[in-house]
Amino acid sequence: MPESSPPNRAAAAAKIAANPAGYKVCEGCDSIVGNATAICPNCHSFRFDASAERVTIQAKILGAREQTSVTASDLS
Repeated sequence: MPESSPPNRAAAAAKIAANPAGYKVCEGCDSIVGNATAICPNCHSFRFDASAERVTIQAKILGAREQTSVTASDLS
């Protein structure tokens, strides 16, 4: 079974940075999640920073590097 290509992190980061009000940053693992998220799917934290400045900065950081965290899709 061939592996799917990795997501374009820079494009996803640009989309998030263009609309930071729709996202928030997990204070447990620094992942970016949608505003409707109550518990982080990666680390199960429930503390988030929803400020536009924090979301934009984190999107730029994550978009500029390769994924280092293990997500649920990595385990399937």
